[in-house]
Amino acid sequence: MFHRTETAQTRRRFKARTVLGSTAVAVAISVTAFVSSPARAELPVGNIVTAVANFIASPNAVAGANNWNCKPSAAHPTPVVLVHATGVNLGTNWVALSPMLANAGYCVYAFNYGMTWLSLGRVGGLGEISSSAKTLASFVEKVRSSTGAAKVDLVGHSQGGMMPNYYIKFLGGASKVRTFVGLSPSNHGTTLSGIVTLGAALNLVGFVNAILWGAGIPGLSQQMAGSSFQKNLFAGGDTVAGPNYVVIQTRYDHVVTPYTNAYLNGGNVKNVLIQDQCPNDSVGHVGMFADSPVLQNVMNSLGANDPNFRATCSGYGIPL
Repeated sequence: MFHRTETAQTRRRFKARTVLGSTAVAVAISVTAFVSSPARAELPVGNIVTAVANFIASPNAVAGANNWNCKPSAAHPTPVVLVHATGVNLGTNWVALSPMLANAGYCVYAFNYGMTWLSLGRVGGLGEISSSAKTLASFVEKVRSSTGAAKVDLVGHSQGGMMPNYYIKFLGGASKVRTFVGLSPSNHGTTLSGIVTLGAALNLVGFVNAILWGAGIPGLSQQMAGSSFQKNLFAGGDTVAGPNYVVIQTRYDHVVTPYTNAYLNGGNVKNVLIQDQCPNDSVGHVGMFADSPVLQNVMNSLGANDPNFRATCSGYGIPL
């Protein structure tokens, strides 16, 4: 009798210890999971004020970019490389898109290029464009090595939306780029609202080019419509096999003129005029970097790539 009672008590004690032990393990697992995987804070998306501040204070860094420990996820397996416009730097140009991409789970990278003695470490895109394309090629290799990704996506603004064509066509980039998105790219050059056309009629283009090269800013003359650089870049056609090309342009571009010069021709090209989606969006060339409909189209191009996508028409960029 005593033996049976002792056995029952022992069993009750054993069951209690088992329950308590299991609860402790469960709690420990929960605590460990909480400590090792804290909720990731959303990065603030910048605007024109942030961009101006970064031009001086943060030309080499921007929220969301260049986390070299980032590993692409199954949802977003392709890292994104951002290529800034002429006259600015990565810290200025990507205050909105870089944190947006990082918040969405992308591995994001950005770099500066085309710096000359006139740049003061902040004014990029002034140098010779084929040299800038070599800088891009080296940076892409660094990104591919760090992430283990076979290809990258490129998003560029203005010259940054044109210069990568050189990398893709002549420096082996065609096999390493999945999607190339250009925001008001200076493809096919610019007449600068007719100034270049007038200069050609007056036989002054060569004189101006000589001044620009001598001043250390050949990247400007190479973006003129009809330049030898432009002719060489697109002599064999606008695109090559491999990448998908997306051009996002505004009707109110007064830097790349005519605005249709931004467009590319080819079976693997999608040209988007932002006013076809948002007629009241008066964003200009410069304002593309912080225009919500533009950025929504970028996110669609890199993600779902819905051919019927239409942006929500709000949050327009500056008409400059």
